[in-house]
Amino acid sequence: MSNGNGVTETLTHAAEVVAETAKDIGNTVKKKAKAAVKSAKKTAKTAEKDVSARAKKVTKAVTKRVSAAKKKLEAAKTAASAEIAALKKKGAGKKAAAKKTATKKTATKAPAKKAAAKKAPAKKVAAKKAAVKKAVKKVAKKATAKKAAVKRSVAAKKGAAKKA
Repeated sequence: MSNGNGVTETLTHAAEVVAETAKDIGNTVKKKAKAAVKSAKKTAKTAEKDVSARAKKVTKAVTKRVSAAKKKLEAAKTAASAEIAALKKKGAGKKAAAKKTATKKTATKAPAKKAAAKKAPAKKVAAKKAAVKKAVKKVAKKATAKKAAVKRSVAAKKGAAKKA
């Protein structure tokens, strides 16, 4: 293929230049991709640190509130138990317990009566409305029947008068 003009050498040199350019482009892309990955990892680490710090703060705040609530409940419990002990010493415990059970029984029965009382009038009202409607219909029927009877009797009287 060599005819002395250096065609082969020119083609080989051009191919080497193209290959070298392709390698350079590949290396540039590789470097940029590495830089992008590096920055993404860095951003992820900072975000993770921020989230964990915020979670720690929230956990501390919740722990404080829960412990404060537990302390309040414990104080209320001790106060209530002291009050119960004082009432038992006075002897009011048995009487109060008897009164409480009596009031509980009446309290449970009273709402049931109220509920029943509320339900019953509603049914009565509906029944009354239905009865009123029926009565109105009956009265209307009777009134029309009476009018018809009156008309007939008037007509009968006129007919009898004409015949006479």
